[in-house]
Amino acid sequence: MSDAPELLPVEEARARILGLCTPLPTEWVPGDDALGRALAEDVPARRTLPPWDNSAMDGFAVRAQDLAAPLPVRLTVGETVFAGKRPTREVVPGTCARIMTGAPLPPGADAVVMRERTRAVPDAPDAVEILEAVGPGNFIRPRGEDAKEGALLLRRGTPLGIPELGLLWAQGQGTVPVPRRPRVAVLSTGDELCRVDEPPGDGIVDINAPALALAVRRAGGVPTLLGIARDTREAVQEALSRVDGFDVVLTSAGVSVGDHDFVKDALEALGVEQRFWRVAIKPGKPLVVGQRGATLFLGLPGNPTSSLVTFELFVRPALRRLLGLEDVEPPRVAGRLEGRLSKAPGLAHFVRVTATWRAGELWAKPLGTQTSGALRSAAAATHLLHFPRADSSLTDGSHVELLPLSWVA
Repeated sequence: MSDAPELLPVEEARARILGLCTPLPTEWVPGDDALGRALAEDVPARRTLPPWDNSAMDGFAVRAQDLAAPLPVRLTVGETVFAGKRPTREVVPGTCARIMTGAPLPPGADAVVMRERTRAVPDAPDAVEILEAVGPGNFIRPRGEDAKEGALLLRRGTPLGIPELGLLWAQGQGTVPVPRRPRVAVLSTGDELCRVDEPPGDGIVDINAPALALAVRRAGGVPTLLGIARDTREAVQEALSRVDGFDVVLTSAGVSVGDHDFVKDALEALGVEQRFWRVAIKPGKPLVVGQRGATLFLGLPGNPTSSLVTFELFVRPALRRLLGLEDVEPPRVAGRLEGRLSKAPGLAHFVRVTATWRAGELWAKPLGTQTSGALRSAAAATHLLHFPRADSSLTDGSHVELLPLSWVA
């Protein structure tokens, strides 16, 4: 492997990673398992919905032209139509039908008057007085408003949220074609690490691997923990030799320039082509990205917060692209800075902040510590504030770009 000569801007690094990702092969899964993925095929409607004009309100189905006389207008109530029942009488001049929300509109009726705009006639229980005039179509949901049989219902690439799945279920479609979930291997490296269920002694509990596995699962992937590789080239290489069948391999630590940083060498020995190394960001500069066949390798920094931040900026978008989603860039919102920030130009900083709404604007307050190993500030953060690479200072009240964090509970 040859080291990339330059520090890549964050946008270019993410674009290069996404360029290595294409949606995974299609599988048919139950709708509730498709949530968060994208449709792999166009889906036409099997049914026209609603199948008939129906009422959007509890009220009375009327002929709009009957309400042209001076109000109130007295009409004879022919029948009551409930949702799930078909009307049995036509609405003819001078009559109406009591109707419930969702019930089919009786023939002859072309409008619905909500019940609150009517009143009973004490001496005529089969009559009602209409208190307002309405036009044709009032409070009517027309046939085919949601879907027309044979027409395109949802396009390939549509992200599947709850409403989209509701549309499919309403069509009687219980299974959905989507890219399969990415299989992600997660490996930690370091002599100092132990598992959470081991006595730590003088060591450090490995939090990166379980935290990254949770982040993978939240992003829609299927994580597998590979354990902890010790700080030798042979140990790292042996661990990484067991990743056949995975779509993505995540490592943490061992990607910088220390004497025990062997991840890059191990990847090279295993035939992984390095695409780039190091990004112009803080935290997270020592990021290595490679590919072997269809498997994407991302070597993340070892500091816990650095690994989480680089997951947000690079890994999560990649997993979303593998799931077939097109809009995978981290979301951004506009905000204002509470306080001041300064840095040397050259690296884009992603500052952990707590953002709150005040007077219609989102104000971001930097947390007290920004060191890469401090998880307390990651736990307290709601957003990352993008402090651009070329800037050296931001003043109180500055307009800033904020990235909502996916790891927030």
